[in-house]
Amino acid sequence: MNKLFIALAVALSASAAVATLAAASREDLVQHGRYVAMIGGCNDCHTPGFAASGGQVPESQWLTGDELGWSGEWGTTYAPNLRLRFATMDLASFKQYARTFKARPPMPYWAVNAMSDADLEALYAFVQALGPAGKQAPAALPPGVRPPGPVVQFPAPPPELAAH
Repeated sequence: MNKLFIALAVALSASAAVATLAAASREDLVQHGRYVAMIGGCNDCHTPGFAASGGQVPESQWLTGDELGWSGEWGTTYAPNLRLRFATMDLASFKQYARTFKARPPMPYWAVNAMSDADLEALYAFVQALGPAGKQAPAALPPGVRPPGPVVQFPAPPPELAAH
C-alpha cells in the first residue's frame, strides 16, 4: 500500500509540475506577444491615443481599433479592431491570414507577412489573452470621399492650406 501511495504522490507531483510548466510557458508566450505588439508598432495605429500619449494607454484598451483616418490617394483607411478580428480566428487561420494578407496604406502588411511562426504564435496568444473588446473601426473610404472625422493626410497639405 505504501508503494502505491508513493507512486500516486510522485505521479500527482509530476502532473502538477507539468501543469505549472505549461502555465509558465503560456505566460511566456503571451509576454513575448506583448513585446512583438510593442516593437511592431501595432498600438501606434490600432490603439486610440497611443502614439499621442507616448504609449500611456492602459493595456485594457490596446488594439481596439481607431476612428482616426489615414487619408491619401487611396482614400481613407481606419486601423481595425484587432481584438475583435483575432477572436474570429483560430491559430492556424490567423497564421495563414498573417502570411498572405495585403492592406491599404499606411499598414506595413509586408512586416506581418514576414514574421516568424514563433512571433505570430506569440502575437496571437497575446491578443487572445486580452480578449475581445471595443467596437469595429469605421469602414475604409474610397478616393474622393471626405472622411467625417479627423485624419492624418498623406502627403501633408502645404503649410498655407494646412492652416484652413
